Amino acid sequence: MKRKFTWLLSLTLVLSVFLAACSGGDDKASEGSDKPAENTDVEQVLNLINGDAIPSMDPSMATDEYGFQFLGATMEGLYRLGEDAKVEKGIAESHEVSTDGLTWTFKLREDAKWSNGDPVTANDFVYAWQRAVNPDTGSEYGPYMMGGVIKNATEISKGEKKLEELGVKADGDYTLVVELANPTPYFESLTTFGTFLPLNQKFVEEKGDAFATSSENLLANGPFVLENWESTAQKWNLAKNDTYWDAGTVKLEKINYVVVKDAQTMVDLYEKGEVDRASLSSDLVDQYSSDEDYTIKADNSVFYMKINQTRNEALANTNIRAAISRAFDKQALVDTILNNGSLVANGLIPAEFTPMPDGSGDFREVSGDLVTYDTAAAKEFWEKGLQELGVDSVEIEFLGGDTDVSKTMNEYLANQLQTNLPGLKVTLKQVPFEQRLDLDTKQDYDLQLSGWGPDYLDPYTFLSLWITDGGNNKMGYSNADYDKLLEETTTTLATDNEARYQNFLEAEKILFEDAAIAPVYQRAGAFLSSPKIQGLIENPFGPTYEYKWTSVGAAE
Repeated sequence: MKRKFTWLLSLTLVLSVFLAACSGGDDKASEGSDKPAENTDVEQVLNLINGDAIPSMDPSMATDEYGFQFLGATMEGLYRLGEDAKVEKGIAESHEVSTDGLTWTFKLREDAKWSNGDPVTANDFVYAWQRAVNPDTGSEYGPYMMGGVIKNATEISKGEKKLEELGVKADGDYTLVVELANPTPYFESLTTFGTFLPLNQKFVEEKGDAFATSSENLLANGPFVLENWESTAQKWNLAKNDTYWDAGTVKLEKINYVVVKDAQTMVDLYEKGEVDRASLSSDLVDQYSSDEDYTIKADNSVFYMKINQTRNEALANTNIRAAISRAFDKQALVDTILNNGSLVANGLIPAEFTPMPDGSGDFREVSGDLVTYDTAAAKEFWEKGLQELGVDSVEIEFLGGDTDVSKTMNEYLANQLQTNLPGLKVTLKQVPFEQRLDLDTKQDYDLQLSGWGPDYLDPYTFLSLWITDGGNNKMGYSNADYDKLLEETTTTLATDNEARYQNFLEAEKILFEDAAIAPVYQRAGAFLSSPKIQGLIENPFGPTYEYKWTSVGAAE
């Protein structure tokens, strides 16, 4: 959300209902000037669409793009992402790093306040980070994001060490000292992510189980506050937070959100002027591609089929999984069903996400195509798998989203699998986003279309998803060699980036030799976006959009 989030790579696309934090957006909306325009005579209000309800506003519990988007808007950690993913000052004004890279000391600003007037202090970070790795909390992202990074986080999350042994301490109210388990080159960018947000301990404990279930049970320390929201809300607002330390920079007074799942309804609302941005389904792209408000934007989110090895005996068979991963035409899917600039994915790490440190090229190009559409190979694997199982047919359940375009895509994939794999019967189960999260967490599915957007700019954010018993694995995949390669990138090879990337290349190959997942596409989005939106930032990881520096310009 991750993610997730990432970020798990936007969900504002009508079809994109997945499990993490990720990124996406539209070109035109971000073409405004770097600085917000001074439009004092223009109402600073945006009207936007969200693809579903927000599952959670608890930083310790959020696992999806929706949650991290609104956490990022209403809260602030040590730092936040600005233009071109530059790390900007947040609650931290500066930091120092020890020569061994293991101790980070953050000096916090003294003018940051919670929306109830309480000061934001170092203890707010200590409490929040301890809460995220506390096994009693039940956080998925806490152990995932902090394990192997913050000293003792992994051991605490497993119940092997005490909470107080986490490598985070308050040295007075405005100095935070963090001890890392290993040198982590990307730690500064990690601190921008939702799981690392502070929490007001007194407020959280007073609210108890009601914390983060509605606007009245939330505190903000970021640019906006969340209004008129409860967990099942279909409408809500972001309002400017006047207690935010940098409120003078924030130009938008309000952002109004409404949940819409149908693509045609989105466009109808846009044409009526009731919303300022609408994503386009494939059948609408050709109709609006010549519109002056039309734009396409690729991002770093990758979608794939998760194949649960724990519930269905057939899917525990490597040959059956290998057959499934090769039995659907990805090019037809992106060209016809998506029709929005999305790319075929034949691996996990997205194209143009990160270059190889040795200068040999983009990671995706160097790693190559690891699994492609190939019906002949699919049938060969399928027959081997059936023989090993001693059966001539297999039944699986396909878990998918319930938006119109999601349903079209789910039906296409199910049909492709049944057509190209004789003896396979696929039953569709299409449910709302929050229910999908719950079913995934319980591993109560056979096959599902899922996706992930990066949480930071490093291949580990994708490959760490499939570590044995990892918080986001949720499909029973385990390979000791794979685990070892990933562990080395955070320990013995932590300071040797070229060696780390060689491990990443090898690990990705193992993932697809095992047919753990079936890559489908790298996301892009087609949008209608109002040119009045100025200074909108699209993040490559974390919250999809950053509205702190956004403003509304005069209509042309």
